[in-house]
Amino acid sequence: MRAVVQRVTSASVTSRASSNDDWVTVGEIGPGLMVLVGVTHDDDVAAADKLATKLAGLRVFDDADGVMNLGALDVGAECLVVSQFTLYGDTSKGRRPSWIAAARPAHAEPLVERVVEQLSELGMRVSTGRFRTEMQVHLSNDGPITVMIET
Repeated sequence: MRAVVQRVTSASVTSRASSNDDWVTVGEIGPGLMVLVGVTHDDDVAAADKLATKLAGLRVFDDADGVMNLGALDVGAECLVVSQFTLYGDTSKGRRPSWIAAARPAHAEPLVERVVEQLSELGMRVSTGRFRTEMQVHLSNDGPITVMIET
C-alpha cells in the first residue's frame, strides 16, 4: 500500500456519482492528516494494519518546543482517508500513465476500509471519501508537511 499524507488544518471531500448529480460533502476533518491511499494487487490485511498503525503514530505534529515529536494520537488529530488508485500510476513509458499496478476496486475497497477501521479502533476520528465516485478534495496543508508511506 502507498499513502501520501499531508498535515492539514482542515480538509474535506465532496463526491458525486455522475456528472448529473450534485456535489455532496461526504467527509471532513479539522486539524489532522489528509491521507490518499493506493492499493496494489498483493496488498493484504497485514499491509492495511501496518499502514493504520504508522499513520496513528506518525510524528509530524509539533511539541511545546515546536519540534515534530508528537504523533497523530498524541495530539488528537483527525484523519480523512481517500482511496487513490492513481498512486500506482506508472509513467515510465510514454505520456499516458499505466494503471496496471493498481488493484481493482473489489480488492482495494475492503483494504482501505480496514485502514479506516483500524484507525478508529486506535482512537482516531476518521472520515472518508466514497469509492467509485468522482471526488474533489479540499485541504489546507499545514507546514506544508507532506510525506509518503509505503508498506
